[in-house]
Amino acid sequence: MKPAESESTSTSSSTSTSTSATATATAATSGSIPAPAEDGAQRAAMVAALQRLDVLGMNRGSTGNLSLRQARGGQGGMLITPTGMGADELRPQDLVWLGDDGTLVGDWAPSSEWHFHQASYHARPDLQAIVHTHSVHATALACLQRPLPAFHYMVAIAGGDSVPCTPYHTFGTAALSQAVAAALADRDACLMAHHGLVAAGPTLARAMKVMQEVECLCEVYLKALAVAEPAVLDAGQMAEVIEKFRTYGRTRSHPPATATAPAPAAEPPQV
Repeated sequence: MKPAESESTSTSSSTSTSTSATATATAATSGSIPAPAEDGAQRAAMVAALQRLDVLGMNRGSTGNLSLRQARGGQGGMLITPTGMGADELRPQDLVWLGDDGTLVGDWAPSSEWHFHQASYHARPDLQAIVHTHSVHATALACLQRPLPAFHYMVAIAGGDSVPCTPYHTFGTAALSQAVAAALADRDACLMAHHGLVAAGPTLARAMKVMQEVECLCEVYLKALAVAEPAVLDAGQMAEVIEKFRTYGRTRSHPPATATAPAPAAEPPQV
């Protein structure tokens, strides 16, 4: 691949059923769609995250992809990894911006999975980041077409009492995007049958955390299945865990220090 020298604007030829906008040519240029001030930091974080996934063995080569919601010029859109580019060769400037109307800013085509990223953002306005991997254990469970049940309380990290598994659909299709968006409507992770794992969150760090935890849980579940079908926690038990997770890790042990000036020392008693 040739190195990307600067951003250019093109359009995606595909359409997504998650939005009524069609991916048609626009008169926009990269200069007329200014990037937000945080664009550079977001790109660096995305590249670091994708490379981290390779180090962790969650992805290999050009498998997997990730995105961050990013608006430009009042128009919704996302930064997303380009198609067919491995983490080891990816640079911040190689990431592309895809607008909700199909406008593409960048030198490369977006990930072939951009459809389910876009559909999920439309379905969940609170989501800011989506990570997709072909991690070994989550993919193995997905190949069994099995969801991840509440065999362990940490399944609640995905926002419910299970991690659902969508039916199989060919990658890059509207059918797959609809299935993923539906699965993520009330969860922060889902398996895709015979494919892999998708995790999402209000930040990239949170999406990465959910993805890693679900992969670990899939590993434990598969090992338990080798012995027997694990017992699962009931709906009430999982509801209690989900409620506790709402404040877990956010409670201070004491009030935060204030920025007010310290009170003056008391005057010594007069004798």
